[in-house]
Amino acid sequence: MNPRTLFLAWQGKTDRRWFPVGRLEANAARSQYRFGYTIGARNAERESGFAPLYDFPHLNKVYESSRLFPLFENRVMSRSRRTFHDYLEMLAINSQDPDPLEILAIDGGHRMTDSFEVFPKIDKNENGGFRCRFFLHGSRHTSQAAQDRLADLQSEEKLYVAIELTNPVTQMAVQIQTLDYHMIGWAPRYLVRDLAKAMAHAPTEYSARVVRVNSDSLLYRQEILIELGGRWPDEYEPMSSESYQLLVAE
Repeated sequence: MNPRTLFLAWQGKTDRRWFPVGRLEANAARSQYRFGYTIGARNAERESGFAPLYDFPHLNKVYESSRLFPLFENRVMSRSRRTFHDYLEMLAINSQDPDPLEILAIDGGHRMTDSFEVFPKIDKNENGGFRCRFFLHGSRHTSQAAQDRLADLQSEEKLYVAIELTNPVTQMAVQIQTLDYHMIGWAPRYLVRDLAKAMAHAPTEYSARVVRVNSDSLLYRQEILIELGGRWPDEYEPMSSESYQLLVAE
């Protein structure tokens, strides 16, 4: 298993803003895990009242472990659960013994009891291309016609992606649309800046499709799994802005 980078995002309780507050560097094959707060945590502390986590009480410290930290491990369904293999199918993971990091990268580790979400660092290939998967966000906030159209979505259905500049919550957002122009939801907010850069650079080279429709999911945020791809400029490094950088230099 190659080393992976996952970010921890936190949502403010009053302003509902999302901040990348932590960075997990993981090499499961070598049993090496490192977690540190990002500059985004300082921004969240100053602007929205973020406080350090119980598991990681010091902002200016990098934590190391030989196993996945409980904060992340507890966000993955136990393999002993009877529904574990159904869970993998819902995430479109074919392996019967997947790395928890792979699960978190798609599932997001969302829990109803807190305001955190996990997402992966998206890497580009040697040609500047990338591919990422995520669950459709905000479908409950679309029109009735769009929600009716959602009920007819099929796996492998192609989709459009559009930049929205007047979103009432985030100002800029990335809309997901069907080919018959129903706006069915949004890409996650943490992808907006990087997706906008890719679409501006190569507007004809992006693609989006439905990977899986989980019509029987109990969580609406895990109903529609999307795959999106595109290409960035050669010099562009995704998820490299100040908010994603560690507070403590590596």
